[in-house]
Amino acid sequence: MSSRRSFFLSALTAAQAARVMGANDRVQVGIIGLGGRGRDHMTMYSAVSECQIAGLCDVNQAALERGIAQVERAGGGKPRGFRDMQEVFADKSIDAVSMPLPNHWHALATIWACQAGKDVYVEKPASHNIFEGIKMVEAARKYGRMVQIGSQGRSASHKIKAVQLLRDGVIGKVYMAKGLCYKRRKSIGHKPDEKTPLGLDWDKFLGPAPLRPYNELRFRYNWHWFWDTGNGDIGNQGVHEMDVARWGLGRGLPTSVVSTGGKFGVDDDQETPNTQTATYEYGDAQLVFEVRGNLTGSEGGLSPEGGNVVGNLFYGTDGWMAMDSRGFQVYKGEKSEKVMEEKATREGEVHVRNFLAACKSRKLSELAAEVEIGATSAALVHMANTSYRLGRKLKFDASAMKFVGDAEANAMLTRKYRTPYVVPEKV
Repeated sequence: MSSRRSFFLSALTAAQAARVMGANDRVQVGIIGLGGRGRDHMTMYSAVSECQIAGLCDVNQAALERGIAQVERAGGGKPRGFRDMQEVFADKSIDAVSMPLPNHWHALATIWACQAGKDVYVEKPASHNIFEGIKMVEAARKYGRMVQIGSQGRSASHKIKAVQLLRDGVIGKVYMAKGLCYKRRKSIGHKPDEKTPLGLDWDKFLGPAPLRPYNELRFRYNWHWFWDTGNGDIGNQGVHEMDVARWGLGRGLPTSVVSTGGKFGVDDDQETPNTQTATYEYGDAQLVFEVRGNLTGSEGGLSPEGGNVVGNLFYGTDGWMAMDSRGFQVYKGEKSEKVMEEKATREGEVHVRNFLAACKSRKLSELAAEVEIGATSAALVHMANTSYRLGRKLKFDASAMKFVGDAEANAMLTRKYRTPYVVPEKV
């Protein structure tokens, strides 16, 4: 994907927007998906003056009612309520949608929104599989939409500065990037299937995923740990650090990947690994990513935060850099002397403001985490999970967007979709 980025980054004109907005117009936003991250979105958009929350949508009636009440308490007026995202897309008064949905819905919802002329902010990872990321980019380009992925690190000023320092050679030639997702995840236990709760449209929640009986563990947040709907922690918290690792390394898609691990120390219904290591080869550099969900120590001097160690390490010919949400440090020479340190500043809703500004300017290049950036980083996640699930090293051809000589791996580039929730070949 990254090799075609220069072609895709052609200028978009204001005439391509469904509604041409003036500099002082407030972007009318619909938020789709009102769970835990959805509540964060309502808080973020309520705090910025550049937009108005015009509509809310959720398949769970209780969540929708809570969401409307939250926006009203924040002084934003009463937004319209929707139970079906297609109704949001059909509403011509809504300019953009913000979608903190489960992973398996990201691509199809984005494609539908683009087809309806909406700009899109969709949470990470960009897609549930590699095919979906390709189709999301195609839809954004075809319909001239601004599509921002929720990789907020791309808008963090200290990370922008750190990556520029790496580009400038602060630690020499960078030969390795390592992403750390040491986030404590306790056992989810076992629960039987049960009757779908009143007010929840379980069919719409599952959407593109296979139809299964309702189970509480496959719903609120824990959907991350099932292959139907999530991608494990490498695609949950981990994709933030994967994106920064790739950004700092200055690379796109690798030539090969191998990923190993397992679900260690617990006996529960979770399908995805709680311990995983992935190694990506670029010929002249390497990216390593590690997930640890059990109790663990730190690495690279990164300080635990609430029992978690989440960040990035970069290694160069002259030294190394450690980076997390609180700042970065640079170490140089044979004695690893600290030569630079910078603390992060509190920046609030900067990623959302970046998205809203691009909705008005129609300048694709202004988006901090434009869809092709997010789709490329998500592809690394999916490559690792494919290697892990198949139990072998895989070679990858970035020009063809396929694994080399491995039909079983290539079958996992996409999934079998459930009608009518089909991610189309032609967007």
